[in-house]
Amino acid sequence: MSTISRIGVSLETDLLKDFDRLIARKGFAIRSDAIREMIRQSLSEERIESPSSNAVAAIFLVYDHHTSGLTRKLNEMQHNQFYHVLASTHIHLDHHNCLETIFLKGKAGEIKKLADKLSTVRGVKLSRVNLVGLVD
Repeated sequence: MSTISRIGVSLETDLLKDFDRLIARKGFAIRSDAIREMIRQSLSEERIESPSSNAVAAIFLVYDHHTSGLTRKLNEMQHNQFYHVLASTHIHLDHHNCLETIFLKGKAGEIKKLADKLSTVRGVKLSRVNLVGLVD
């Protein structure tokens, strides 16, 4: 378990008031919890800039399931990356559109490459990757 270090921070009064309103909206009980979360978030974002950093991700794909061969192609691409893909979900949004969510763990650069490949498959209408760098 880590030891705790206490620090002092000097802030302008208006900035502190804005910060207090922000943490209240987000539901933090104390400033220290909010500051810790913001530091972890910043460190995570910085880590995913390095292609060799460890990360977890969710790739979201909205696609027209009537596109010939699309489902087969998406499944093949996931099977080829089985060592990264942890799980996937398939949701029927309406008569034409499906949402596929693919959960992965691996190197940030490799996850980004797979997300880019998946987004270019014919029939994929929207794609987004939510990549989180693992913080020690």
